[in-house]
Amino acid sequence: QVQLVEFGGGSVQYGGSLRLSCSASGGTRGINCMAWFRQPPGKEREVVAEIHTGTGNTYYTDSVKGRFTISQDNAKNTVSLQMNSLKPEDTALYYCAAGPTCSVRGTDFGYWGQGTQVTVSS
Repeated sequence: QVQLVEFGGGSVQYGGSLRLSCSASGGTRGINCMAWFRQPPGKEREVVAEIHTGTGNTYYTDSVKGRFTISQDNAKNTVSLQMNSLKPEDTALYYCAAGPTCSVRGTDFGYWGQGTQVTVSS
């Protein structure tokens, strides 16, 4: 029904920046929340940032506050994650997710992108 595709991953040095984008297609009615999750090597998937598509309200996990910014373009059905001041601990596979409500639990999101790798070297 809903397909999500991520773009923009890559490799940067400590302190660098990357911008991730997620394109949604297939009909987005019923989708009220778009989010970015990440899975570092050997660790569980965790929420990074969320945006309520109707209100624009955002949420960030503590470790990225002040460095990452999530934004949306409803006309283009896209959500982006601007990542600044990147650290090695930000290295992970980043996933775009969509669901009916915003939540820190990945199981509450019904749609997922394929993932895009972000690697930050020291």
